[in-house]
Amino acid sequence: MAAAARARVAHLLRQLQRAACLCPTHSHTYSQAPGLSLSGKTTDYAFEMAVSNIRYGAGVTKEVGMDLQNMGAKNVCLMTDRNLSQLPPVQMALDSLVKNGINFKVYDNVRVEPTDRSFMEAIEFAKKGAFDAYVAVGGGSTIDTCKAANLYASSPHSDFLDYVSVPIGKGKPVSVPLKPLIAVPTTSGTGSETTGVAIFDYEPLKVKIGIGSRAIKPTLGLIDPLHTRHMPDRVVANSGFDVLWAVRNPDDLEARSNMHLASAFAGIGFGNAGVHLCHGMSYPISGLVKTYKAKDYNVDHPLVPHGLSVVLTSPAVFTFTAQMFPERHLETAEILGADTRTARIADAGPVLADALRKLLLDLDVDDGLAAIGYSKADIPALVKGTLPQERVTKLSPRPQSEEDLSALFEASMKLY
Repeated sequence: MAAAARARVAHLLRQLQRAACLCPTHSHTYSQAPGLSLSGKTTDYAFEMAVSNIRYGAGVTKEVGMDLQNMGAKNVCLMTDRNLSQLPPVQMALDSLVKNGINFKVYDNVRVEPTDRSFMEAIEFAKKGAFDAYVAVGGGSTIDTCKAANLYASSPHSDFLDYVSVPIGKGKPVSVPLKPLIAVPTTSGTGSETTGVAIFDYEPLKVKIGIGSRAIKPTLGLIDPLHTRHMPDRVVANSGFDVLWAVRNPDDLEARSNMHLASAFAGIGFGNAGVHLCHGMSYPISGLVKTYKAKDYNVDHPLVPHGLSVVLTSPAVFTFTAQMFPERHLETAEILGADTRTARIADAGPVLADALRKLLLDLDVDDGLAAIGYSKADIPALVKGTLPQERVTKLSPRPQSEEDLSALFEASMKLY
């Protein structure tokens, strides 16, 4: 092995050792070993990767009928949204169901950026249908809606808030068996085909919240890069921001295919390790939307796409968290294209923030929260909407006060 390669391996091993000790996700008491690490800090002694089965390849959607047949499915619910119901991804799935003799019903009333109300409408359809399997064809909104429908149809006497995360819901563990769910993602960004999380807008409080349990993970994710050809340009970018990528050329099928697979890998990552401040702050940004409607989204309601709501606060958030692990922030900046050879450790946050701003500017992203309709007068409401998001905000490597959140929202009003 060449000296350079040995040095790289040594560097990666050191990074893994650091991550094992410092990752905030591994700081919970239930996963701590009884002893101490060599550094004197309590740390994990093991980790687990919980993930759906994944099949990747052009045309794999044609196999969904065969998969359902192998599962013994007799009565299937296929969920999608109104726009996709007229496009080839759904038609390909339906053709496969027909070819394999699968009895099915279509629910095409999924709301892009779902709400508690739209979840409950899908749940009611699922309860009446008495389905023994589900297929979700669409983006994260469709897959999350289908997860919720499967859960509550399998637990028909549960109150809606029983499984919703605290402090808004009761956060009860899922103890009922669910039906098989096959997810066919048509966007690249949420990774929902790999995770046990379903996110929605809770309209009474105008905040986003979620249901989180590995029991609701899809049984199988069919990642078919052919479907990415049907996404408009802004949908490609805004969905991709959730995992910090985007595609410049809509006609570049290779790039879109790689992005589709990268989305699944990212979903595996944050489905196990979790997410933190950018996501926690994004939920009120989406939930309190006034009149903004993202370009290329054919919807009848104001909409800040999830990926956009996440990425708008990223420069401020990573400037804030950099002091907890500046080396990792510098490494991320380098991955994003920044020249970090002369960067000082103390500058890790601004260096990463600048790299993110450059990426967002290159991809024509709205210039901060002000560009999507917010002002300083909205900051108290945005902070109030972030406070219930403890499921994710407590995973931040740096604890934050209400004053910190206010400052982060203010710093995100304008990016460039």
